[in-house]
Amino acid sequence: MTKKPEILLIYTGGTIGMVKDYKSNALKAFNFNHLYKNIPELKQLECAIETISFDKPIDSSNMNVNYWIDILKIIERYYSEKDGFVVLTGSDTMAYTSSALSFMIENLTKPVIFTGSQLPIGDLRTDAKENLITAIQIASARNDKDEAIVTEVGLYFEYKLYRANRTTKINAEQFEAFTSANYPPIAESGVHLKFNTSFLLKSNTTKKTLFRKKLNENIVVLKLFPSITKQVVQGILEIPDLKGVILETYGSGNAPTEDWFIRLLRKAVDRGIYIVDVTQCIGGSVIFGQYETSIQLKQVGLINGKDITTESAIAKMMYLLGENSNKIDFKKYFENPLRGEMN
Repeated sequence: MTKKPEILLIYTGGTIGMVKDYKSNALKAFNFNHLYKNIPELKQLECAIETISFDKPIDSSNMNVNYWIDILKIIERYYSEKDGFVVLTGSDTMAYTSSALSFMIENLTKPVIFTGSQLPIGDLRTDAKENLITAIQIASARNDKDEAIVTEVGLYFEYKLYRANRTTKINAEQFEAFTSANYPPIAESGVHLKFNTSFLLKSNTTKKTLFRKKLNENIVVLKLFPSITKQVVQGILEIPDLKGVILETYGSGNAPTEDWFIRLLRKAVDRGIYIVDVTQCIGGSVIFGQYETSIQLKQVGLINGKDITTESAIAKMMYLLGENSNKIDFKKYFENPLRGEMN
């Protein structure tokens, strides 16, 4: 008889962990120690669930690198014992957090599924129960060889499982809060749970799983807009101890061609600051040289972010800076997929 998969549920905070007190009408924290009592449907899943909650649940707006490392440490501590992990966080910064974890775990061989909800778990019309139940089902899913079907960091929301580092939150009011514009869902939940196996990352079980805890936060996102001033750009690029810039450009990677702008970028690159060109568009890719307005960016030494999301670019930059990659390696690693984050 095959042993039931053992799943660790990690609650960090967020709407999904709230229930309504109908006497006071106030929201209070859900007790995940009584998971089966409150969500008896989970008993139908062929898995065993253990839960761990942060001592003090955090709002997703307060998410930061230290909390990412806390999540990673929990996964590392239980990695050999558990068959899969479900991480519950607030949806506002979930794309950032799940992208970061995808880079922080190297050679992942087990599912790490992020989910949350738009409404509290005790609300009459909540999306929390479906998201939670299906995320656990995905984390415990096995193939005919009794191997995990998903061996990457995923984000499940409203009937779709996405590669986490491909996601962006696009709606604060609809249940379909996330999208993955440049990569299809890796699983979809309908009458049946269907995995799109050709789109899943393949794990290498011969390599040791590594947990990377060094991230460098000295980066900034600079979003271009018409008539952006020299003072603004200069002020950002000359921030003390700045190590990297995610430059959100127009369309397929285009930017102003004014001399002052190009000169400031070149000066920053010469000082050793890494500047990655990503598009402001939700879908599509940076293509250096497609228009004259991007040719100079390539000549200056900007890194091509291709079709990476801003959320994933931030995580990847923090990760590579933390690994102290040299200039040549940094560019090579950033312009090529490490965890399936770009084409």
